[in-house]
Amino acid sequence: MAVVEVRLSLPQKGMEPAQIAERIKEKFPSEVVDVKDFAGQVSVILKRNRIVEICRYLHDEEDLLFHHLKDLCGVDYKGKKEVRFEVVYNLYSIKHRHMIRLRAEVPEEDPKINSVTSIWSGADWHERECFDMFGIIFNGHYDLRRILMPEDWEGYPLRKDYPLKGPEPENEWPGLVEVIERSKALREFEWEG
Repeated sequence: MAVVEVRLSLPQKGMEPAQIAERIKEKFPSEVVDVKDFAGQVSVILKRNRIVEICRYLHDEEDLLFHHLKDLCGVDYKGKKEVRFEVVYNLYSIKHRHMIRLRAEVPEEDPKINSVTSIWSGADWHERECFDMFGIIFNGHYDLRRILMPEDWEGYPLRKDYPLKGPEPENEWPGLVEVIERSKALREFEWEG
């Protein structure tokens, strides 16, 4: 019986995050607010206005090719920073094996940013979750509606000013009584194994 040896070679790791940040600064100098390096993770802090153009550049540029949006989430810095919200994009290039984090500032007075679903269709549910939990509106999103909370839920649970115990009893979600009653009615079907 012959033994066949197969050697797989991974492509060389691409650019370092600091190099990618420098490229973004060169291409979009007026959009870069700051570049932070914390614990070996580089973040490029951006103004929100040209986020789609910046992401399209990172996606399409041959030596960058960020074809994979690993994650998109919101952050609330209430009382800690001048601009209250950020939308964070973690990008990865499968071909070049490099990554970068973008943090787009979103002001409390106008919590809106353009959707990147035209670049990464996988941004769909991430943007909906960010909208649902933080109230950040993604302009141009084709189906922006709640994804975790009921449609008639009031408020945004991951905002720092959201009540820790939820709404006061008199302001409780109207569907709660119905859910509790339904739960009691279905108890007889619970499996106890």
